[in-house]
Amino acid sequence: MKTRLIRYWKPLLAMIFWGTSFIATKVALEELTPLMIIFFRLVFAITLLLIIAMYTKRDFSIRVKSHGWIILLAVIASFHLWIQVTGLQYTTATNTGWIIGTAPVFMAILGFIFFKERLTLLKISGIIIAFAGLLLLITNGEISKLNFLTNKGDFLILASAFTWSVYSMVNKKITINYPPLMTIFFLFIMMAVIIGPFTISNDYLLATLHLSFKGWGAVLFLGIFCSGISYVLWSQALSEMEATKTGAFLYFEPFVTVISAWVLLNENITSMIIVSGLVIMLGVYLVNSK
Repeated sequence: MKTRLIRYWKPLLAMIFWGTSFIATKVALEELTPLMIIFFRLVFAITLLLIIAMYTKRDFSIRVKSHGWIILLAVIASFHLWIQVTGLQYTTATNTGWIIGTAPVFMAILGFIFFKERLTLLKISGIIIAFAGLLLLITNGEISKLNFLTNKGDFLILASAFTWSVYSMVNKKITINYPPLMTIFFLFIMMAVIIGPFTISNDYLLATLHLSFKGWGAVLFLGIFCSGISYVLWSQALSEMEATKTGAFLYFEPFVTVISAWVLLNENITSMIIVSGLVIMLGVYLVNSK
């Protein structure tokens, strides 16, 4: 029992950090641009992972074939984070938490289209239910008022759920000959190299100099806890537990976001938001059920 509890706290803590990452991002957006936030996040995460890798005496040798795949993943992940953080400028953390939870639905659709993975009637029903919940959430229950311009934040977050599913599917189908920690370390370095040229400028330096204590707290939390520590904990959980059991913890993330947004950002949580979110989670559950 004690060993099981020790295993469970790792994915649960990762979910808490990831669920509250949207709140920290909203705080950071008050002072920084989306690309600045992502670059800060990567720098702090790389620093932490470098310390861990050196302390545990990891092998830093580069394998060219694996690095080719890591570059591809880095391009996808960079675009994913950019549209997600940009979307958070125009929508709430609460909506973001629910919408991001639809990523497994997109994974099921992409698996069917590109990898001939089976789509059962139950999974198709789950996809329909999840998207019905999305429409309820985006339109606040008034589907006739669906407007792409008014809801551009929600649609950008939905696009980021799709890009995360693309990242997950590519990651699932390729072979990288690095341990999880070093894969993440090299991935973050590649992402920083991609994003850096679009970020480092006089504006970036001025924003850094004038960043408030609250802003520093937000980016430090995003880099150290939401990127570095969470990815390490998640990798360890995947190695210690069955993938299905570990994946089940992903259902907690939207609820962590909703509660955190209510407590920390004073976001209004209506009954329609709760109902829409539960409908989305039901659809996602059906997609993942066997």
